[in-house]
Amino acid sequence: MSILIGLTGNIGSGKSLAASYFKELGAYIIDADLISRQLVAPHQPAWKEIVDKFGDEYLNPDKTLNRSKLAVEVFQNHKKRHVLEVILHHRVIAEEKKIYSDHQKINPEAVVIIDSALLIESQNYKNVAKVIIVQSTQELQIQRVINRDGESRTSVKSRLETQMSLEEKLNYADYVIDNTGGRDLLKSQVHRLYSEFKSLA
Repeated sequence: MSILIGLTGNIGSGKSLAASYFKELGAYIIDADLISRQLVAPHQPAWKEIVDKFGDEYLNPDKTLNRSKLAVEVFQNHKKRHVLEVILHHRVIAEEKKIYSDHQKINPEAVVIIDSALLIESQNYKNVAKVIIVQSTQELQIQRVINRDGESRTSVKSRLETQMSLEEKLNYADYVIDNTGGRDLLKSQVHRLYSEFKSLA
């Protein structure tokens, strides 16, 4: 029997790196951010709804959604963020369920992991068997995002402040991966958990 795991963590925590290590070991990864990007492709229902609610000033010349401009807007405005979440969350979850169902047919003993920054906020944690939280220190998270995206320290800090706190997220955790000790330590924790999930599946 396959098993569905939720993997989450705040920006710069190392969630995506942990997901890549699970993938190397043989887990099937469902990338919530990739699904979200596909859902807002030009003329898709979610795209139409976003344009209707936010206006076409958030579109690029080729009609694709200017995600970075929209992200700045919703990070600064709680009501607008809620509007965007109402448009996207249920669609992302429905697509994840479909992908999981399809993969179960291919591999009935699969370890399937949803890589999702908003696993808890979207209530999607209720749809998985186990929840993994990747945690780090705020200072390490800030440095990683600055190095990765070239963002200012102030910008990264304000983004972190809009996310559910790590303390709150830990209330939902079945497993916690500590990402304060380098890649080898992260990888060893992923190996240990993958072995456990394989036995459960």
